[in-house]
Amino acid sequence: MNVMTPKFGMGASVLRVEDEAFITGKGRYTDDISPDGTVHGYVLRSPIAKGTFRIGSVEAARAAEGVHLVLTGADIAHLGDLKTGGMQKQPDGSRAPGRDIPILCRDRVSYVGDAVAFVVADTRAQAQDAAELIEIDFEAEDAVSGTAEALDDDAELVWPEHGTNKAFEYAIGDKTKTDAAFAGAAHVTRIEFANNRLVCNYMEARAAIGEWNEADGRMTLTTGSQGVHSMQRIIADQVFGISHDKLRVITPDVGGGFGPKVFVYREYPLVLEAAKRLGRPVKWTCDRTEHFLTDAQGRDNVVTAEMAMDADGRFLGLRVRLAANMGAYTHQFGPFIPYVGASMSTGVYDIEALDVAITGVYTNTCPVDAYRGAGRPEAAFLVEKLVDACARDLNLSPHEIRRRNFIRPDQFPYRTQTGRNYDVGEFEGHMNQAMERADWAGFEARLEQSKASGKLRGIGMATYVEACAFAGSEPAHVELGDDGVVTLLIGTQSNGQGHATAYAQLVADKLGLDVTQVRLHQGDTDQLDKGGGTGGSRSIPLGGVSAARAGEDLAEKIRKIAADELEAAAADIELVDGEARIVGTDRRIDFSAIAKAAKSPDDVKGFGEFVQDEATYPNGTHICELEIEPETGQIEIVNYTIVDDFGATVNPVLLAGQVHGGVVQGIGQALTEDTVYSEDGQLLTASFMDYAMPRADIVPSFHFETRNVPSTTNALGIKGAGEAGTIGATPAVMNAVTDALHRACGIGHIEMPATPQRVWQALAEARSS
Repeated sequence: MNVMTPKFGMGASVLRVEDEAFITGKGRYTDDISPDGTVHGYVLRSPIAKGTFRIGSVEAARAAEGVHLVLTGADIAHLGDLKTGGMQKQPDGSRAPGRDIPILCRDRVSYVGDAVAFVVADTRAQAQDAAELIEIDFEAEDAVSGTAEALDDDAELVWPEHGTNKAFEYAIGDKTKTDAAFAGAAHVTRIEFANNRLVCNYMEARAAIGEWNEADGRMTLTTGSQGVHSMQRIIADQVFGISHDKLRVITPDVGGGFGPKVFVYREYPLVLEAAKRLGRPVKWTCDRTEHFLTDAQGRDNVVTAEMAMDADGRFLGLRVRLAANMGAYTHQFGPFIPYVGASMSTGVYDIEALDVAITGVYTNTCPVDAYRGAGRPEAAFLVEKLVDACARDLNLSPHEIRRRNFIRPDQFPYRTQTGRNYDVGEFEGHMNQAMERADWAGFEARLEQSKASGKLRGIGMATYVEACAFAGSEPAHVELGDDGVVTLLIGTQSNGQGHATAYAQLVADKLGLDVTQVRLHQGDTDQLDKGGGTGGSRSIPLGGVSAARAGEDLAEKIRKIAADELEAAAADIELVDGEARIVGTDRRIDFSAIAKAAKSPDDVKGFGEFVQDEATYPNGTHICELEIEPETGQIEIVNYTIVDDFGATVNPVLLAGQVHGGVVQGIGQALTEDTVYSEDGQLLTASFMDYAMPRADIVPSFHFETRNVPSTTNALGIKGAGEAGTIGATPAVMNAVTDALHRACGIGHIEMPATPQRVWQALAEARSS
């Protein structure tokens, strides 16, 4: 039987309705906005990673051409710090104290880029010139920048009064049970590696505009974000100590978020404070170097992991020791990221004993926080790298060791050793399908062809599971206007994912409308009083279900009004092409007339809220095949196959875009990207000249398909997909690199990124030994 795909509902390949504006230059980003009378801010930042400073005089700066205001830490003593969030309980039940971030440093700086002063002038250039006139003496001290070295006995202390660079300790699992599993193991495999630090590098660098309305004593912040309501709450509560209604936050179009645009940064309170003092709009725009220096960075773990196995290669226990770099401060969610990652340590495998110990460390570097996947990519890389090492040690194929250890379909719902509740899964099914699509069986023949041309060839897989769309809700409101257009209000925030299209599909399907007749409004705290924002792949699994329900609610109200106008029963009304019709007749009324006929505004409003009580668990298999030129170390990915289980697909076009983009970011971590600090805390990769982003010439064409098993947790069966590509890609690529190197020279480990220089050096060392 042929199943018809709906024109606009679930499963329809609707092209993005928002793209025409973007590709014709009609997008409206924060830096495109300049209210009348706008002046411009510049942040003076620390050139040293650690030390004290004293500001002598700012008078020359204040007297400089075009300058309106100079602020130092002393000038804003009334403003609160940006506080730590996400600190979990330590083994003794306590929560470690965090290191909050001052809006401007007062007498000490802790990383290169720490904010020292804020200058406002007619132009950014004038503000920058004036900042150089501030008399300031820095007294540099020895710094520590490396994750692995931070806890050495002779390491310099980021916060001397704290007495240690240890920020916190977490423990997950059962140490006694795990020790027993290791004691009875037939074999133990051990790996050590670093999960390299990354800079987000969204296309649109951050910007912010502060405005002050004297008449109502109210501030307005305009900035690119991943949700205006958390911005409003944090700035109002923590920094200014005002009621939420005294701060409006607006987010226009956003050019990429990936996690770091969730956070409140210092510049946002600064433009607001400056606007209030000056009585005119104050705008700050980040340049790319500032982005490298100061926007929250990602990953940066040092890991030791061990797997205990029986004689047949079945996993008995997993032991992990992980050091997580926090940077100089405990950033907004920073302490939570390694914890949520560790909660996915066992991946898709049936492992009955787990012992994870996490140590957060301070270093004199930019703070670390959530970056696409936020802990789950780190967890997937850990377990998938370890599983491949287990296979090599036992002379098993990567797929066979996985097959022996997968959680079986008959074990669901499955509770992991970390307390995660997987509702459904068919892990072997998507692995088999991916292997078939990738022609895994034909690899040996392709390997011989590569050898004949003097190249190395490898193939690697990653079978991943992640947690996303965490418990909670995202209410949705819809309203029919007099023009027959339906407006959707929701508290998520599109950063390029295609929300205007996906939400419109779900609403239009309930109302019999074209998707172009549904308009999305996000990003204004005056329009909606609450919202959870975008992050953790929550928008469509939570917000999409709520939007569909809001559409259903409005549809019922429209049918009732139409029934009254057409003198029919509501049950006899169908909604088609923007009209309400009596079924089987030519009697009809369009939506515009229905809106005008409503007796009350509430009669043309719909509401929906889906409350989810558990996370969803997307999973899948990535297979990467690549060639290495041994004389140069250059890697070429020649085939990349993805079979994912996302539960249900709203829009295949949007889904493919999300997956492809995520995979490219994962490839970037594996092969090109690395954030490097010198021993004294100077950022050596502070521009695109030094920090190598993935380019089109290293990215292959992808084969992507789904093998969905609907979620039983989500009302529409959706599991979420925004981060999955990144989670599966990095281990798949690195397992393929290691496979090629191991086949050629017995190399069982190479650190990320596997740059040509690193690969060439590993080959040279292996051959010389």
